[in-house]
Amino acid sequence: MSTSVKSGYHHGDLRASLLAAAMRGLEAGEPFSLRALARELGVSPTAPYRHFADRETLESALAAQGLRDLKADLTQGRQLPESRADLAELAVVYVEFALRRPALFRLMFGTACDAGSEERVAAAEEIHDLLRLAMACVFPDGGSDALSSAGWALAHGLAFLHLDGKLPAESSREVADHVRAAFAAVLSLPAVGSPSRVTE
Repeated sequence: MSTSVKSGYHHGDLRASLLAAAMRGLEAGEPFSLRALARELGVSPTAPYRHFADRETLESALAAQGLRDLKADLTQGRQLPESRADLAELAVVYVEFALRRPALFRLMFGTACDAGSEERVAAAEEIHDLLRLAMACVFPDGGSDALSSAGWALAHGLAFLHLDGKLPAESSREVADHVRAAFAAVLSLPAVGSPSRVTE
């Protein structure tokens, strides 16, 4: 066991150390339990239970961290979108996150959001707010809630199609091109009930 992990625990940071160790195990594809994490960190078998009631509680905390990491990726180094192309780039980042951190992504969205986890609920709401705001910036005339749901569904579907090998791609650039093409196609469709434009 590393000295840094022990040092972190002795400074009262056991919760953070547990989360970091669990995240490493998750993303390495290794099974983990609270007791196994306690052994890894060199603490008593009951110590983790002071921070997490059970494995599900720990997984909700990991999902919350994943949602915060996703939001950081979506906002880092960029302004709010001003065009449909900008929205497509947000979707590219979303799909890239899923492919870079597949185990975490599946944990984030493969289980129902635990309403009892204020941390996870808040992190999920921040993602929803960001998507609604992004759509409202590009489509200020209204409908941003429905559009944000549709845009999220499209990005999310593309992420899982690529994760599951249903949309094979040989490079990250090809993945990004798939996402941009899908968003360009969908965002160019007329809204239901709106008149179609006829060109001559």
